Amino acid sequence: MKLFIDTANLEDIRKAYRIGVLSGVTTNPSLVAKEGVKFEDRIAEILQAVPEVESVSAEVTPDAVTAEEMIAQANELIKINNNDKNITIKLPMTLAGLEACRYLSRKGVKTNVTLIFTVNQALLAARAGATYVSPFLGRLDDISEDGVQLVTRVAELFRVHNLDTQIIAASVRHPDHVTRVALAGAHIATVPFSVIEQLVKHPLTDQGLEKFAADWKKAIQ
Repeated sequence: MKLFIDTANLEDIRKAYRIGVLSGVTTNPSLVAKEGVKFEDRIAEILQAVPEVESVSAEVTPDAVTAEEMIAQANELIKINNNDKNITIKLPMTLAGLEACRYLSRKGVKTNVTLIFTVNQALLAARAGATYVSPFLGRLDDISEDGVQLVTRVAELFRVHNLDTQIIAASVRHPDHVTRVALAGAHIATVPFSVIEQLVKHPLTDQGLEKFAADWKKAIQ
């Protein structure tokens, strides 16, 4: 399973990129708003900061409600970094979003259909040609549903019907989510940098390092 980082914070993106675990970046209007920057400028900065990743998601804005409006925005987003092939257009799970997905996919543009909460939604997005679908785990958990179970069922559906669309497990809240979606068949987990930091840590690792340091200090005295 690959790891994307879910943020618009350049510092966090660069840190994740430097340690060599990053395959992509996902953003949304809310994440960019937190940074206090112009959306298009931040997407351009991200594309330049992580030139070797497979995907940087740039989401159409909420005021684009028709397929035509979404496609028009997508065409502008694609131009941000000289038609950078890493850019992925993120679209909402709506009828208009599916129509835009179908159009863009046929043009060879990578697409990510977001706000997936059911297996049927994932199936529709895949049939519309989506490169990625993004089921939201944490938000389902928040209403006492099992977000990981959704990923499991979508992965099984895609396997049975031999669909190439990749599953991005989104709204990941903690390391156990990462482990469970990897075992459930997600192709990608998109996580905040805080979760990447948590994935690195274990108290026995810390204790081991402390013991090695103490033993080494004794050895060189």
